[in-house]
Amino acid sequence: MLITEVRAHHIRIPYDSGVASFKQGASSIAALDIVVVEVSTDTGLTGWGDAFSYVCPKTTCAAIDEMIAPQARGLEVPDAAGIPAFMENIQRNLHLFGRYGITMFAISGLDIALWDLAARVQGVPLHRLIGQAKRSQIPAYASLLRIGTPDLVAGECQTALRQGYGAIKLHETATPAVFAARQAIGAGIPLMVDLNCPMDGAAAIAFAQACREASPMFLEEPVWPPEDFATLAEVRSKGGLNVAAGENACTVHQFRQMMTAGAVSHAQPSVTKVGGITEYLKVAALADQQGVRLAPHSPYFGPGLLATLQLMSLRDDGTFVEVFYMKRAACLWRGRVDVDAGGTIAVPEGPGLGYEPDKEIMERYRVA
Repeated sequence: MLITEVRAHHIRIPYDSGVASFKQGASSIAALDIVVVEVSTDTGLTGWGDAFSYVCPKTTCAAIDEMIAPQARGLEVPDAAGIPAFMENIQRNLHLFGRYGITMFAISGLDIALWDLAARVQGVPLHRLIGQAKRSQIPAYASLLRIGTPDLVAGECQTALRQGYGAIKLHETATPAVFAARQAIGAGIPLMVDLNCPMDGAAAIAFAQACREASPMFLEEPVWPPEDFATLAEVRSKGGLNVAAGENACTVHQFRQMMTAGAVSHAQPSVTKVGGITEYLKVAALADQQGVRLAPHSPYFGPGLLATLQLMSLRDDGTFVEVFYMKRAACLWRGRVDVDAGGTIAVPEGPGLGYEPDKEIMERYRVA
């Protein structure tokens, strides 16, 4: 079976996040930009992947068209055992473009699609191709976008709990918002705080110490730059709280540096950024060796979400799947991966990633 084409589809789905906002730099994001990667074969089978692209969908699409497609087109589709070597060769061929950022986002999209294809060939869900599923339902946490006002933070937390979520993550950088959330949800609900890399070491340590009484499960990415693992380790040791990081890390090699430095209690591989399923599995194995917990980064709405659910089903470690707390105008999966009243998402049981994307939705929200 040969790869005949690799194509990037830019899908833009509007959303409503209520009182919250989603900003990257100075720009407010008003829609979910998804780059779906389609790998076609000469047998008619298709694999679907997902390349990270929040504010750079055109750039990610160009990377797939100009770097990934020429590398993969015409090659034999590897089976599961052959995917790591196949992707190692792709990484080697593209290393001069850098081993992080857009290059790895595009590589991730191809990798996910190849695993989807490998499982489809066998007629089994991805988790069965890799191992033995230990969970059929994955608990979700509401990943709130940044709000700022403590009273509004408290209100959104309470609404999320009423909708069934069993845990909350904030994207706030001020302690009053953190304490407002804890008071609103009570002592028994897990609370996480994602800072998105704004602080130097001293400020991050002070913030961690100030938040202790709110008992967050972890602080996520408190330090700038995110690859300053020595400072991150200092925040972990002096701040008195667990520290999570990794959504901005690519390949198992950077995670090894992070863990060796003692920087994190929770590693956060992002399947659409780290290098796909192949690298995610390496990171998971390394985390187990190092005694570091997994807390995958997964606020996706494309095939990356399905891949994350499949991978999380292989572990009974009590981890939550991250879900952006917002109302979407449409769903590529016809609502089948929405959070249910019990606060969980069912792991798809169909071949490959589990579902085919809704072609009608893809066409309706396609960006030319």
